[in-house]
Amino acid sequence: MEVGEALRRAQRAFAPMSDSAASDARLLLADSLQTTTTWILAHDRIVLPRATASEFEARVGRRAAGEPLPYVLGWWEFYGRRFAVNPEVLIPRPETELLVETALRDVKGRDGMARVVDIGTGSGCVAVTLAVEASACDVFATDLSLGAVRTARANANAHGVDGRLHLVQADLLEGLAGEWDILCANLPYLPSARIGQVAAAQREPVMALDGGVGGMVLTRRLIQSLEGRLALGGLALLEIDEGHGADLSALALNTITSGVVEVVHDLAGLERLLVIRRGSAHEA
Repeated sequence: MEVGEALRRAQRAFAPMSDSAASDARLLLADSLQTTTTWILAHDRIVLPRATASEFEARVGRRAAGEPLPYVLGWWEFYGRRFAVNPEVLIPRPETELLVETALRDVKGRDGMARVVDIGTGSGCVAVTLAVEASACDVFATDLSLGAVRTARANANAHGVDGRLHLVQADLLEGLAGEWDILCANLPYLPSARIGQVAAAQREPVMALDGGVGGMVLTRRLIQSLEGRLALGGLALLEIDEGHGADLSALALNTITSGVVEVVHDLAGLERLLVIRRGSAHEA
């Protein structure tokens, strides 16, 4: 089978469930050949090795059956880096890069080492990125799922920060002592009643998506635990869903002494990030 024919077959198979069938096919074939999509486009008459063609067809079948492309690939890109992913962790979303960018601006503006924690780390994409991008931080990360902790550890090792990223299987901040300069969390925020209507919940771990009644159960619990956990001038960055900003802001203001709260919108104009700073009016 030639490269061009393999692409056409995959594109036809992906068309019913993907708006980007052509690019999905190129990415999957490039990964199977361990090359680039640019090479794929320039070599459509190259004959695939028999083993590669067989592997590619099997992967096309998995994707056509509804398995998310990142799980078929075994990786997905976040903040310019590849992170291993599997059905035990949520697939990284580009909107979470807003949280990372906000955290990096803050940590790079500090003197000395910053103590950072990422709650509900999943694949570890946030924690690993912070450790790679900012050497002046000591990063901890927690997740209730052992599978997620193992995946995050593999990603920390792959990106060379396993010595600076401390991973703990824990419920939110459970078992972690002291105050934090920067606290990040991308916790589940879909209301339980909507889970059955969300396509991602059919393939990605429900535990990473289900935010309980109203979608704010875990985020509320975390906010209520923050008093005494943020250092003076400390920053908490919580990814939220559209419509949650007002309720969570009020809770934070009532919970955290000398807290300053802001809701940041993403490029689509949706509420995306709850920014809480203790004891400082400094903008994130």
